[in-house]
Amino acid sequence: MLNGLLPHDESSEDELTRKLIEGRVCEIRMLFFVGKDLLRWVAHCLDFVSGIPELKSTGIREQSFAEFLVQCPPEQVRTKLRGWGVFDYKSIFSRAIGLNAVFHEPPDESAVSSEFIRNYFRYADHMFACRQQMQAFTELTVENFHFDIYASGEYSRILEKSWSE
Repeated sequence: MLNGLLPHDESSEDELTRKLIEGRVCEIRMLFFVGKDLLRWVAHCLDFVSGIPELKSTGIREQSFAEFLVQCPPEQVRTKLRGWGVFDYKSIFSRAIGLNAVFHEPPDESAVSSEFIRNYFRYADHMFACRQQMQAFTELTVENFHFDIYASGEYSRILEKSWSE
């Protein structure tokens, strides 16, 4: 209707625009929090690498792990994401990291323009690309680094099991 493909009146157009903006703000805020989690994971990975003398001077940076996560995660990670209904993880992860490159807190509607809200995905894609280009980094592969992901409950069960052993 907003694109003129279906008939509507002006009052319904205003309501549709309002719902679109509200929905996009929720998407932006959700992606912001996903990005915080992903960057926390990246920080843990960097901390791990810093403890291995052979890896300290190899050029592994935040961008290395971000690129690895977005472009070529291990097959078991892709399988788990698909099982959770996450098929376009590349867009979700890159946009989440891109939004965190700019925002310190999850933005609300008053913090950004309506153009940004309507097209946040394009901006977030470019913010991720810009962040990745800020410095040279070593690319990682599944042959060299292995990881898995867990849902909160799944991780809690793994921790509980390791504590009881």
